[in-house]
Amino acid sequence: MFPVQTHSMAKRVAVIGAGSSGLTSIKCCLDEGLEPVCFESSDDIGGLWKFKEQPEADRCSIYRSVIVNTSKEMMCYSDFPMPDHFPNFVNNSTIMQYFRLYAEHFSLLKHIHFQTTVRSVRQRPDFSNSGQWEVVTVDRDGREETHVFDGVLVCAGHFTQPIKPLSDFPGIDTFPGTIIHSWEYKDPDPYLGKRVVVVGIGNSGGDIAVDLSRACEKTFLSTRKGAWVIGRVVDRGLPLDMIMMTRARDLFYWLLPRALLNLIWERSLNQRHDHKLYGLQPVHRILDQRVVINDDLPGRILLGELVMKPNVQKFQGSTVVFDDGTVEEKIDAVILCTGYDYRFPFLPTSLSSGSDGDLKLYRRIFPPSLERPTLAILGLIQTKGPIMPAAELQARWATRVIAGLNHLPPAEKMDKTIEKDVQANLKSYPCPKLAALQVDHIPYLDAIAKEVGVCPNIAWLLLRDPAVGFRVFFGPCSPYQFRLNGPGHWSGARQAILTQWDRVAKPMKTRPIPETSSFSLFFWLEKNKKLVSFFFFFIAYEHI
Repeated sequence: MFPVQTHSMAKRVAVIGAGSSGLTSIKCCLDEGLEPVCFESSDDIGGLWKFKEQPEADRCSIYRSVIVNTSKEMMCYSDFPMPDHFPNFVNNSTIMQYFRLYAEHFSLLKHIHFQTTVRSVRQRPDFSNSGQWEVVTVDRDGREETHVFDGVLVCAGHFTQPIKPLSDFPGIDTFPGTIIHSWEYKDPDPYLGKRVVVVGIGNSGGDIAVDLSRACEKTFLSTRKGAWVIGRVVDRGLPLDMIMMTRARDLFYWLLPRALLNLIWERSLNQRHDHKLYGLQPVHRILDQRVVINDDLPGRILLGELVMKPNVQKFQGSTVVFDDGTVEEKIDAVILCTGYDYRFPFLPTSLSSGSDGDLKLYRRIFPPSLERPTLAILGLIQTKGPIMPAAELQARWATRVIAGLNHLPPAEKMDKTIEKDVQANLKSYPCPKLAALQVDHIPYLDAIAKEVGVCPNIAWLLLRDPAVGFRVFFGPCSPYQFRLNGPGHWSGARQAILTQWDRVAKPMKTRPIPETSSFSLFFWLEKNKKLVSFFFFFIAYEHI
């Protein structure tokens, strides 16, 4: 017998998963007057970022040495900056500290049911009227329970199903060594003094190859297409994303021909290390796909500890033959960094649009096939920027839709938008399922923020609050921008924007150094910010 809900009761929302998307979803539910009930299959928060010595089936898994590729100011929640003493690029244990601080500050833990697995999510018989869902869970003692919810937020992650394309490598069944996926890799200790082939040059492939190269006799990194590689820091040692991800730069890129931008960027990266010389040269242009972020990869190649190789053609026992005809003998292990599939087996099969389990989602959040928009999938995107701010904005929008404060367009319009987005990415990502995941960072954030009503008005800011307007347009597109006004406005957002560079500097100020006087262009711009603001007003207005 299901409980009867009266209109005076707050709508109950099931949040599946207590990782980075799940935690902010709980908070967003509370902000909109909803009652969140979070089900987390493990014994802790953190999802992907919780390191465990052994991987667990159907859960995310990371290696011990993992460091985030996005800086703390760009990846934090929009109303909760990371502590200023945290390093700019944090490891998994530090980000777990941040999650705990966030959960404690907003009293989120009491809404989480740990070691509780969601078995199924199904529409109730009266779904067309109520929009309600039946959610079946199993707790740590094996007890099954059925719940009724007014909404469901799926925050279960998409790095849980490793792809191991063994059939792509003839003769692999003759290989006597170990073969694992990066999902199973933890540290280089088991490979000390061995010869290892790493297959795939995404961010994980680069990290693991570098990790192994410090312990192995020889490490080989095999790639079919190559990759553009850049470090986490750029000019003056500042965080890459804080310099590159700005609204002004986005506008500048929009005005220039794409071919010219590719030429400029490729020339810039090749001046740091010649990608052709280092065996990294990819077949694609730099703006067509995501770059690999790795500080150490070129250096390990230069030292000869890491050797770049083309695609693996076949195995002959412990001998690996590559596409260029070269051969490496006495290989002890192969690590496949070949990506992940995503599946949510607890969801209705009717939400999948094909045999490969692809989910057709409006703005990568809402299934347009539902009569009532009371289910959302969060964090299921791939972007050149940090995912956490995007997932937070997704949660802010989804909770407002479930609460009835925002409304979605007709299904036909949503379908057209989905198709348009996929087609735009097919050239760079021929697989439709993968193409559907890709979003452009700042345009995507702004698109969701407009739905919520929190997209910053650049022209208004430049005129009314030039100090903030200048930083919002020319500075890093940090998450605080989406708390300046509208629903969920945070009074500390302005100060967070004004002090973001102070928090970048804080963890590095560990040795007193006398200040030297020198002319600073930024200082001059600060002193003349009103003049600068008026000068750029019309450019900003056109951009809006």
